[in-house]
Amino acid sequence: MAKVLVVDDDRHIREVIVFALGEAGFETSEAVDGEQALSSFERFLPDLVVLDIVMPELDGTEVCRRLRARSTVPIVFLTSRDDEVDRILGLELGGDDYLTKPFSPRELVARVRAVLRRVAPAAGAAPRDGQTLRHGRLALDLDRFTVAWDGREAPLTVMELGVLRTLLGRPGKVYSRDELMDRAYDDTTVVSDRTIDSHVRRVRAKLKALGADPIETVHGAGYRLGPC
Repeated sequence: MAKVLVVDDDRHIREVIVFALGEAGFETSEAVDGEQALSSFERFLPDLVVLDIVMPELDGTEVCRRLRARSTVPIVFLTSRDDEVDRILGLELGGDDYLTKPFSPRELVARVRAVLRRVAPAAGAAPRDGQTLRHGRLALDLDRFTVAWDGREAPLTVMELGVLRTLLGRPGKVYSRDELMDRAYDDTTVVSDRTIDSHVRRVRAKLKALGADPIETVHGAGYRLGPC
């Protein structure tokens, strides 16, 4: 039974989410603000966090920053602001998916299941050395959710791992945004081009911090993994 931490300052929304997840077979815990979310995370050790952006004490963006400093736990953001800024902001911070309020409880459950499915690397994505994919100086550890360049490591979120795993499957192949969506989002979830671009930017930033920049943009076509 997967464990989900639900963080929202609106009691009604928490009740709806907890009920829907419970009916779907998930174990849940609740937090009413950012400070409580951080303490609950340490005690509950969830497999995924559903995290509202606008909250008292600490907002969701700051909670995400602090969680990302210690964990790669998948995060699904909730936002009441119907604009791309908050959505992309959440993904730039390391969120794995988002929903805009009001949302369907059934859709939330589907998103949670989809993200958790992606935690387990897809079989047959590429030839494996154990649970590590390699291309030159680049190594992707599918068990530990880390990428390494010449032995220097950086942690990845679920979606970042999915994007890089796809590119590693066929180095040199140009993947369109639609192809990356289909392969990195291994379900029927529909996401925007900007969402994929956001994940690629984060992967690039982490690789650049390791001294590498192997992901190439093919303008008008998509992305490919260059020589490593």
